[in-house]
Amino acid sequence: MAWIRAVLFDMDGTLIDTEKYYRVFWPRALAEFGFEMTDQQALAMRSLGRPFAPMQLRQWFGETLDYEAVRERRKRLMEEFLKQEGIRVKPGAQELLEYLRKCGILAAVATATGRERACECLEQVGLLGYFDRVISATQVKEGKPSPDIYLFACESLGRKPQECMAVEDSPNGVMSAYRAGCRVVMVPDQTMPDRQLEKCLYARVDTLKDIKALIGVDG
Repeated sequence: MAWIRAVLFDMDGTLIDTEKYYRVFWPRALAEFGFEMTDQQALAMRSLGRPFAPMQLRQWFGETLDYEAVRERRKRLMEEFLKQEGIRVKPGAQELLEYLRKCGILAAVATATGRERACECLEQVGLLGYFDRVISATQVKEGKPSPDIYLFACESLGRKPQECMAVEDSPNGVMSAYRAGCRVVMVPDQTMPDRQLEKCLYARVDTLKDIKALIGVDG
């Protein structure tokens, strides 16, 4: 008997090809405030939610760092860029979502992005209508890598975590879903999982369409 009753998706870097731009625009925003962010530091920020993101930046750059101002500048730079370049859907996303709908499996988004902005992005690329819920880290106490967002997503869908597959691309996202008790499938975007992270995964695949082969597999 199939164990999966819902699939929960990260958005940036998993459904849409935007994670790589955070890697660009965090350093650019910080540079305008007089700080130099390394590429490794930028990678560590992927899917990092509150209160961890401001804590991390202040640990690196000092307690006087104005997180809200830097974040707002990063958002504006990135939004201006995406207005010109557009947002691309990750390979296999629509195919997988159509398959889930055909199978009667619920689908939700669990993202560090604000809910309004997340819905705008998903609508823009034609994916919003596939989802039963869009859950943002702004709706819970702590963002990723805490489990709050995935626990809330499961509750919102009326499903137990062990009945849910979580699809993630980054270490912080993987840990959030794993700590919630979901079975995590990683589709690596910017980096591959290390040995420690591999232990937290139900599976690792190259593209979203590869997840179709996992649907219905007994747990």
